[in-house]
Amino acid sequence: VQLQAFGGGSVQAGDSLRLSCAASGRTSNKYHAAWFRQAPGKEREFVAAIRFFDDNTYYSDSVKGRFTISTDNDKNTVLLRMNSLRPEDTALYYCAGRPTGSFRVTLTKEANNYRFWGQGTEVTVSS
Repeated sequence: VQLQAFGGGSVQAGDSLRLSCAASGRTSNKYHAAWFRQAPGKEREFVAAIRFFDDNTYYSDSVKGRFTISTDNDKNTVLLRMNSLRPEDTALYYCAGRPTGSFRVTLTKEANNYRFWGQGTEVTVSS
């Protein structure tokens, strides 16, 4: 599976952005997709995840209520809608994918569980 993230940019605090992650080569819906981010000088941080089987979602506390993860109808693109952006949301955002052995595997925020990674797309939020 190959992932390609895009949609980042420079915005003002309070603005919105939508990130996209296009996937190719995926053949099963036994699959989780996630977004992570890494700010300069900080460790990589979980943002949100979605389970393809039933569109169950999981968010970090820092973005809950502001960010929404979803997929398009054929599940070849994973979206991250980011509203009410804050300067602390500034980071390089990565999409990730995790094939699972069954449909009902619990979503996880642990990066080591994700096998596929896209290149980052940069988001800068100015105050």
